[in-house]
Amino acid sequence: MLVSLTVGKVDAGVTVLLTPDKRLIEFPSILLPPNIVSGSIVDITVARNDESEAKAEAQFSALQDHIFASFGASSPSNPVLRCRNATQTSVVLEWDPIDLATADLISLSLYRNGQKAGNIPRPLHMHSTKISGLAVDTEYSFHLVLRTTAGTLSSKQVVVRTHKMTDLSGITITTGILPPPMREELAKAVERIGAKIVDGVRIDTTHFVTTEGRGVPWEKAVEMNIPVVRPEWVEACEKNGRILGVTKFYLDALRPGPPGSSEETQRAAATPPPAPAQQAQKDLPQAPAQAGEGKETEAKKAEDNDEDSEEEDEEAGEEEKARATDEQKMRLEDKDTQKVALRPGGQPSPEKDSAEDAGEDGEPDDKAPAPSPGDGSSFQDVAL
Repeated sequence: MLVSLTVGKVDAGVTVLLTPDKRLIEFPSILLPPNIVSGSIVDITVARNDESEAKAEAQFSALQDHIFASFGASSPSNPVLRCRNATQTSVVLEWDPIDLATADLISLSLYRNGQKAGNIPRPLHMHSTKISGLAVDTEYSFHLVLRTTAGTLSSKQVVVRTHKMTDLSGITITTGILPPPMREELAKAVERIGAKIVDGVRIDTTHFVTTEGRGVPWEKAVEMNIPVVRPEWVEACEKNGRILGVTKFYLDALRPGPPGSSEETQRAAATPPPAPAQQAQKDLPQAPAQAGEGKETEAKKAEDNDEDSEEEDEEAGEEEKARATDEQKMRLEDKDTQKVALRPGGQPSPEKDSAEDAGEDGEPDDKAPAPSPGDGSSFQDVAL
């Protein structure tokens, strides 16, 4: 088909062509012959290229087949959930690696009893989780929900029942540093109660048994908040026939003593008596008290000192009175003795009578007249 067009306006990029019926057509200037100016007439032949059209159609069909074979042949798989371990208050769940095929992951969620419990962090790398804080001897149902760009997929429900207090089969023990004989006894005790020992600290490890708090496994157990207990905990569980609390069996807890001994006795035996320290404290001067307390203490001490001094004064006065009375008695007795020795027999003496009367009364008669001095005829002046 041949078409004649008149060149209107020529620009660097686009040229305006006019049809015979005066219609405008914008045509790329690069496709026109060189030296074209306004008013030139150009002939354009238009024809359908069937061969090229067939080739393009074949290429497009091949591309569609490749896309379908690559992205439409496989689809994401449903997650597979199962129970790895169960105890009295916890459940450990695990699942197979997620198969997304060619889809993109949106989220992976865990549901408990039909309600969403939370999203699984890093679902492409994590394949297990632990759920704690469950009730004893209670039934729970769990399932996973996988959301992808290709749709939403769910796993089958897994029904788990937590254990009773007498069921010790869920205990999973990882051992640390233990003496060989104690390790053998622990293995036998664990087998008797129906528990199990695993190598290394895992997500389903319930207790870490050791006698020394060191080593890489011990550090990992502490980091994962796994109870670190002594071997006596397993023996106590076997003896009681049920799972026991771990508070008294922590590695750094106070060890139980022999039967009949109390904790206070153990603590008193463990700590030496602080007698030297107390004696040293007695020798040291007392520390100054606070202002208010110091004043009250000093006032009390002053009152006590005053009372003590008054009591001492009273006792001293009584003693002096007693001594004065004794001295007077002794003087009177000496005088009587001298009078008896100097007086001739048979003559009563008024001084003796008065002295005897004073001695019977126990006190000297202050009102009695004093004896007169010798006048030369008395026996007191005679030299013996």
